[in-house]
Amino acid sequence: MAMGSTNKQSRMAISEINVTPFVDVMLVLLIIFMATAPMMQQGLDVNLPKTASTGVALTEDPFVLTIDSGGHVKVAEIPLNISEAREKLKAIFQTRKNKQIYIQADRKVDYGVVAEMMGEIRAAGIYNISLITMPKE
Repeated sequence: MAMGSTNKQSRMAISEINVTPFVDVMLVLLIIFMATAPMMQQGLDVNLPKTASTGVALTEDPFVLTIDSGGHVKVAEIPLNISEAREKLKAIFQTRKNKQIYIQADRKVDYGVVAEMMGEIRAAGIYNISLITMPKE
């Protein structure tokens, strides 16, 4: 009988789960995410033109294409060549419900670069194009 009682005790010890290492790992991950979150909010330095228009209501996360003062095109921090834009935009917008694209161009960018990019967007089958501006003071 003594043999049976020790076997029962060992089974109970195996069934207990120690959550202390799990909590330690979660706390470390929390600290890492808290430290890196402010860095993820950084954006591109784009000097937007000012207009007297009002804002637009959004139903889905907007697709923003950024053109910096050097004429470099980026989508979510990823560089995009104007020559490759048509095929990439077609592939991206096949799965999106909202077929609208927002262009955020620096005010110093040559109008020809913006017009060329708009032409590639239209060639990709996206006809709902909006320009992002800052309100006048």
